[in-house]
Amino acid sequence: MGNSSSMLTQYDIEEVQEHCNHTFSQQEIVSLYQRFCQLDRNGGGFISAEEFLSVPEFAVNPLSQRFLRMLDGLNFKEFVAFLSAFSPRATLQQKVEFIFKVYDSDGNGKVTFSDMLEVLRDLSGQFISEQQREQVLTHVLEEAGYTKNSLLGLSDFMKILGNTGLKMEVEVPVD
Repeated sequence: MGNSSSMLTQYDIEEVQEHCNHTFSQQEIVSLYQRFCQLDRNGGGFISAEEFLSVPEFAVNPLSQRFLRMLDGLNFKEFVAFLSAFSPRATLQQKVEFIFKVYDSDGNGKVTFSDMLEVLRDLSGQFISEQQREQVLTHVLEEAGYTKNSLLGLSDFMKILGNTGLKMEVEVPVD
Protein backbone atom coordinates (compact mmCIF):
# COMPACT_ATOMS: atom_id res chain seq x y z
CA MET A 1 0.00 0.00 0.00
CA GLY A 2 1.35 3.44 -0.88
CA ASN A 3 3.34 2.48 -3.95
CA SER A 4 1.85 3.74 -7.19
CA SER A 5 2.42 0.38 -8.87
CA SER A 6 0.41 -1.47 -6.21
CA MET A 7 -3.33 -1.72 -5.84
CA LEU A 8 -5.37 -1.42 -2.69
CA THR A 9 -6.86 -4.66 -1.46
CA GLN A 10 -10.20 -4.82 0.34
CA TYR A 11 -8.22 -5.48 3.53
CA ASP A 12 -6.11 -2.32 2.92
CA ILE A 13 -9.23 -0.23 2.39
CA GLU A 14 -10.85 -1.54 5.57
CA GLU A 15 -7.63 -0.99 7.53
CA VAL A 16 -7.40 2.63 6.36
CA GLN A 17 -11.08 3.13 7.07
CA GLU A 18 -10.58 1.86 10.62
CA HIS A 19 -7.46 4.02 11.06
CA CYS A 20 -9.38 7.18 10.15
CA ASN A 21 -12.45 6.27 12.26
CA HIS A 22 -14.65 5.68 9.20
CA THR A 23 -14.61 9.34 8.16
CA PHE A 24 -14.30 8.24 4.53
CA SER A 25 -16.29 5.68 2.58
CA GLN A 26 -14.47 2.84 0.81
CA GLN A 27 -15.05 4.58 -2.53
CA GLU A 28 -13.57 7.82 -1.16
CA ILE A 29 -10.52 5.92 0.12
CA VAL A 30 -9.94 4.48 -3.35
CA SER A 31 -10.17 8.01 -4.82
CA LEU A 32 -7.78 9.33 -2.18
CA TYR A 33 -5.37 6.51 -3.01
CA GLN A 34 -5.42 7.48 -6.68
CA ARG A 35 -4.66 11.08 -5.71
CA PHE A 36 -1.93 9.93 -3.32
CA CYS A 37 -0.29 7.94 -6.11
CA GLN A 38 -0.40 11.00 -8.39
CA LEU A 39 1.33 13.07 -5.72
CA ASP A 40 3.89 10.35 -4.90
CA ARG A 41 5.86 11.03 -8.07
CA ASN A 42 8.82 8.81 -7.21
CA GLY A 43 6.57 5.89 -6.19
CA GLY A 44 8.27 5.53 -2.82
CA GLY A 45 5.05 5.23 -0.83
CA PHE A 46 5.52 8.58 0.94
CA ILE A 47 4.70 12.15 -0.04
CA SER A 48 7.43 14.74 0.45
CA ALA A 49 6.97 18.42 1.21
CA GLU A 50 8.03 19.18 -2.36
CA GLU A 51 5.35 16.86 -3.74
CA PHE A 52 2.68 18.51 -1.56
CA LEU A 53 3.75 21.93 -2.80
CA SER A 54 3.03 20.78 -6.36
CA VAL A 55 -0.70 21.13 -5.54
CA PRO A 56 -1.46 24.78 -6.42
CA GLU A 57 -4.24 25.16 -3.83
CA PHE A 58 -1.90 23.89 -1.14
CA ALA A 59 1.05 26.01 -2.23
CA VAL A 60 -0.92 29.28 -1.95
CA ASN A 61 -2.53 28.45 1.39
CA PRO A 62 -1.24 30.91 4.03
CA LEU A 63 -0.83 28.00 6.46
CA SER A 64 0.97 25.72 4.00
CA GLN A 65 4.28 25.85 5.89
CA ARG A 66 2.53 24.80 9.10
CA PHE A 67 0.76 21.98 7.23
CA LEU A 68 4.07 20.83 5.74
CA ARG A 69 5.41 20.29 9.24
CA MET A 70 2.50 17.88 9.75
CA LEU A 71 2.60 16.33 6.27
CA ASP A 72 6.17 15.77 5.13
CA GLY A 73 6.88 12.07 4.68
CA LEU A 74 3.35 10.72 5.17
CA ASN A 75 2.44 7.27 3.90
CA PHE A 76 -1.05 6.64 2.51
CA LYS A 77 -2.66 5.67 5.82
CA GLU A 78 -1.24 8.81 7.51
CA PHE A 79 -2.31 10.92 4.50
CA VAL A 80 -5.93 9.76 4.90
CA ALA A 81 -5.79 10.30 8.67
CA PHE A 82 -4.55 13.86 8.06
CA LEU A 83 -7.39 14.55 5.63
CA SER A 84 -10.01 12.95 7.85
CA ALA A 85 -10.43 16.18 9.84
CA PHE A 86 -11.92 17.69 6.67
CA SER A 87 -14.49 14.95 6.17
CA PRO A 88 -18.13 15.84 6.78
CA ARG A 89 -18.22 12.68 8.94
CA ALA A 90 -15.37 13.86 11.21
CA THR A 91 -16.35 14.58 14.79
CA LEU A 92 -15.93 17.98 16.37
CA GLN A 93 -13.18 16.43 18.51
CA GLN A 94 -11.24 15.35 15.38
CA LYS A 95 -11.56 18.81 13.85
CA VAL A 96 -10.45 20.59 17.03
CA GLU A 97 -7.49 18.19 17.42
CA PHE A 98 -6.39 19.08 13.90
CA ILE A 99 -6.68 22.83 14.57
CA PHE A 100 -4.77 22.39 17.82
CA LYS A 101 -1.90 20.66 15.98
CA VAL A 102 -1.72 23.58 13.53
CA TYR A 103 -1.31 26.01 16.43
CA ASP A 104 1.00 23.79 18.52
CA SER A 105 4.01 24.32 16.25
CA ASP A 106 6.55 22.77 18.62
CA GLY A 107 4.34 19.78 19.43
CA ASN A 108 4.61 20.23 23.22
CA GLY A 109 0.86 19.96 23.83
CA LYS A 110 0.50 23.63 24.79
CA VAL A 111 -0.36 26.69 22.73
CA THR A 112 1.01 30.05 23.83
CA PHE A 113 0.01 33.58 22.93
CA SER A 114 3.06 33.64 20.66
CA ASP A 115 1.92 30.45 18.86
CA MET A 116 -1.51 31.97 18.24
CA LEU A 117 0.04 35.23 17.11
CA GLU A 118 2.17 33.38 14.55
CA VAL A 119 -0.92 31.72 13.03
CA LEU A 120 -2.76 35.04 12.97
CA ARG A 121 0.29 36.60 11.30
CA ASP A 122 0.30 33.83 8.67
CA LEU A 123 -3.39 34.34 8.00
CA SER A 124 -3.50 38.13 7.97
CA GLY A 125 -0.17 38.89 6.29
CA GLN A 126 0.39 42.60 5.84
CA PHE A 127 -3.30 43.49 6.07
CA ILE A 128 -3.19 44.40 9.75
CA SER A 129 -0.41 45.67 11.97
CA GLU A 130 1.31 43.61 14.65
CA GLN A 131 -0.28 45.82 17.29
CA GLN A 132 -3.75 45.20 15.83
CA ARG A 133 -3.10 41.44 15.77
CA GLU A 134 -2.07 41.49 19.42
CA GLN A 135 -5.14 43.53 20.37
CA VAL A 136 -7.51 41.21 18.51
CA LEU A 137 -5.94 38.09 19.98
CA THR A 138 -5.91 39.53 23.51
CA HIS A 139 -9.59 40.41 23.16
CA VAL A 140 -10.52 36.94 21.85
CA LEU A 141 -8.64 35.26 24.69
CA GLU A 142 -10.23 37.48 27.30
CA GLU A 143 -13.70 36.79 25.85
CA ALA A 144 -12.99 33.07 26.32
CA GLY A 145 -11.73 33.58 29.89
CA TYR A 146 -7.99 33.41 29.21
CA THR A 147 -5.08 35.87 29.29
CA LYS A 148 -1.97 36.48 27.19
CA ASN A 149 -0.05 34.34 29.68
CA SER A 150 -2.37 31.33 29.45
CA LEU A 151 -1.00 28.07 28.11
CA LEU A 152 -3.83 26.42 26.22
CA GLY A 153 -4.15 22.66 25.89
CA LEU A 154 -6.43 20.59 23.69
CA SER A 155 -9.21 20.72 26.30
CA ASP A 156 -9.06 24.53 26.21
CA PHE A 157 -9.42 24.47 22.43
CA MET A 158 -12.43 22.15 22.82
CA LYS A 159 -13.95 24.58 25.32
CA ILE A 160 -13.39 27.56 23.01
CA LEU A 161 -14.35 25.92 19.70
CA GLY A 162 -16.84 23.36 20.98
CA ASN A 163 -19.94 25.48 20.42
CA THR A 164 -18.96 27.32 17.27
CA GLY A 165 -20.59 25.15 14.59
CA LEU A 166 -17.11 24.56 13.16
CA LYS A 167 -17.14 23.69 9.43
CA MET A 168 -14.02 22.22 7.84
CA GLU A 169 -15.17 20.12 4.92
CA VAL A 170 -13.66 19.10 1.61
CA GLU A 171 -15.49 16.97 -0.90
CA VAL A 172 -13.64 13.90 -2.14
CA PRO A 173 -14.57 13.32 -5.77
CA VAL A 174 -15.35 9.67 -6.48
CA ASP A 175 -15.36 8.13 -9.93
